[in-house]
Amino acid sequence: MPAIVAAAYVAAMTGPAERLGKPRRCRGGEQPPCRRLLVAEARRILDDVGAMRARVDAVARGHRGVLQVGFTSSAAAHAFTPDALRACRHRYPAIEWVVSESNAAEVTEGVASGRLHCGFVRVPVAWPEGVQMRTLLSERMLAAIPLDHPLAGQRTLSLADLHQQPVILVRRPGAPGLYARLLERCREAGAVPRVVAEVERMMTSLNLAAAGVGLTVVPASMIGVHGQALAYRELARGSGLDAPLTLLYRADRAQGALASFVALVGELSAALPRAQQSRRSRRVPTRAPGTKPARSGA
Repeated sequence: MPAIVAAAYVAAMTGPAERLGKPRRCRGGEQPPCRRLLVAEARRILDDVGAMRARVDAVARGHRGVLQVGFTSSAAAHAFTPDALRACRHRYPAIEWVVSESNAAEVTEGVASGRLHCGFVRVPVAWPEGVQMRTLLSERMLAAIPLDHPLAGQRTLSLADLHQQPVILVRRPGAPGLYARLLERCREAGAVPRVVAEVERMMTSLNLAAAGVGLTVVPASMIGVHGQALAYRELARGSGLDAPLTLLYRADRAQGALASFVALVGELSAALPRAQQSRRSRRVPTRAPGTKPARSGA
């Protein structure tokens, strides 16, 4: 690239001389104004080419570019997700971010179609060809119960406790995701929850639970949402329920900035001890701050 600019510079310097003859020199041996202008412009072009070359090299190395990232609300609520973005911004400050929130199906579809470079979801709801799915960590599930519900007075819940209880599920028709396992484990325990609502986003389920519509089950990192109206309770040991955090991306697009981000997320996930993954969320209180335990019984 500099050689091309140098050739253009030589042509620009010699062309006027051929057309106008030998250029005159000013007093004191100074260059005429046209030559000074050409020299200044040539230097500017060389500087611009150098800067452009540095930018192109940064993009090729994955240190610069634009990343379009999608999240589900529950995936964004886990501390790992903002920590990963913060770490990437610190290591690669020239990468620009375009973020959006959707349900798991929309995030998956966005990655598969190329509209998104990558996405964070809990349980994949579809497996499009070419989309890589990397489980980064897993955390425990909690029951979110209206404070005036009888089950809010218990310290822990068994799946059998959910029998005929009003339950709010987060799932898209044909793509049950995280809650398919909940219903399966309930059936194995002989419990049949009474599904009163199915919604597409976890925050919606917590909004409805806070309004007293029913109870729901959410990842532990959601604890504290509507803390004035909900009690978060542990599920008894052996429930077999957990909530993974999954990174989605297309392998055929894992170049440049995306490759750098995927590698960094992998580093952060590998550095997180498996025994501590479920402890990154805050400890579950026995009752919401400033409230009294609900009475047990009907």
